[in-house]
Amino acid sequence: MKVVILAGGRGTRLSEETVVKPKPLVEIGNMPILWHIMKIYSTYGFNEFIICSGYKAHMIKEFFKNYLIYKSDVVFDLKSERVDVYENKCEPWKVHVIDTGLNTETGGRIKRIEKYVKGETFMLTYGDGVADINIKKLVEFHKSHGRLATVTAVQPPGRFGHLKFLDVGSNFVAAFQEKPKGDGAFINGGFFVLEPEIFKYIKDDSTKWEEEPLETLAKESQLVAYKHIGFWKPMDTLRDKE
Repeated sequence: MKVVILAGGRGTRLSEETVVKPKPLVEIGNMPILWHIMKIYSTYGFNEFIICSGYKAHMIKEFFKNYLIYKSDVVFDLKSERVDVYENKCEPWKVHVIDTGLNTETGGRIKRIEKYVKGETFMLTYGDGVADINIKKLVEFHKSHGRLATVTAVQPPGRFGHLKFLDVGSNFVAAFQEKPKGDGAFINGGFFVLEPEIFKYIKDDSTKWEEEPLETLAKESQLVAYKHIGFWKPMDTLRDKE
């Protein structure tokens, strides 16, 4: 099963980093967040990726072009102009880097890679979010309900501490919780599993995946949520990165 990663946006809210590189190449622990996302899937045996690039797409292509050299022991024979790999330490990945356009919306990017999916069930996620999600269980859940789409539902952490007062109108604090889980609501955390029929819900480059396609799938009872209660974190801002 192929893994599609949306990696073409400009990442304007992380402009401190994205002015010189695409957001998926922003580093966490000396490796791009894109690499960390791919490692999540690779851990469960999913090693073929379709990267939907756009903004500074050439840099993503260059990263994978040079990855074998960076990760392996090599010899450079300058006289014969040969480069030989002695020990390949790379993951067994097959990576398609597809330029899906500079200004294409998320739905449009998905539509553009339809021919690479080849009519098969595939996975999809965003190029800026990580989670300790069990991909095997996610796929099993998707297969069990028989609908067209599964979205991973997550609960974002609260940003501020929560005060509970003794009673209405009281100034006495009865309980204090630093950065609670949130208001209990679930949101779209990415990590989708999708059937190829979803492509018919996407019109063109201007379609946002999170609007009409997902809204229509939900109305038709074709969208099911896999609830993930563990770690999940998006990298929207510099604060998130840190």
